[in-house]
Amino acid sequence: MLRFLVLTSLAALVLAELEPQPRYLEDSLGRVVGGEVASPNSWPWQISLQYRSGSRYYHTCGGTLIHRQWVMTAAHCVDSNRTWRVVIGEHDLNSNSGREQIKSVSRVYIHPGWDSGRVSAGYDIALLRLSSDATLNSYVKLGSLPPSGQILPNNNICYITGWGRTSTGGPLSPQLKEAFLPLVDHATCSRSDWWGSTVKTTMVCGGGGAEAGCNGDSGGPLNCLVNGKYYVHGIASFVSGRGCDTPKKPTVFTRVSAYISWMNSVSLRHI
Repeated sequence: MLRFLVLTSLAALVLAELEPQPRYLEDSLGRVVGGEVASPNSWPWQISLQYRSGSRYYHTCGGTLIHRQWVMTAAHCVDSNRTWRVVIGEHDLNSNSGREQIKSVSRVYIHPGWDSGRVSAGYDIALLRLSSDATLNSYVKLGSLPPSGQILPNNNICYITGWGRTSTGGPLSPQLKEAFLPLVDHATCSRSDWWGSTVKTTMVCGGGGAEAGCNGDSGGPLNCLVNGKYYVHGIASFVSGRGCDTPKKPTVFTRVSAYISWMNSVSLRHI
């Protein structure tokens, strides 16, 4: 029976049980499994997506700054009616370094193909338009997107970054973490003893061992090294309901290169 674990804090959405079903990587008590604390602002396109509850805001997902006024994240992070804000230049969620920029979200654009009841169908991508432009500097930079349709080879060097759980059901770590997640090609990830048909060609897998994404990492980037430069090739989407670091159940990401045309169509209409 297949269970998915959704990686957010708004609800650990567990879908119908067919086999450990994917669960989304969204959780306010979150951290990357394994890995290490990143150097502050070493991934300057990483953002913290936060929602308001009462008079306070709480981290729920990651995301990528792709334009001064646009953030890319997972659809499942923002498919509820909440007040959102984005913190850019963030490192420690519990302290203020003075490098942070806080932006309200003026509008959310969710891919029209997204269906929260069918996570394995894909389309787990959304764009957030910010209320005002981010200021680019040493601590805040734009993430580089891959060419449309680009597929990376098996074991390509990639890193997940985020504020997700340090272990399945584990404790908080407020600082941004990074973990080495070598890319797993579709031929491997879709094997019957791996993810099987759950993983579509519009997704990309990373890891599959001791290091993984976990609750709180949803929407954040899979940063892959190509010709000496990091590109954001994935958006953290789901892991196995058996646990974030289940062998042969690597973290699954939305493949960014499959949605370049859609993102261009949204942003060009509203810039």
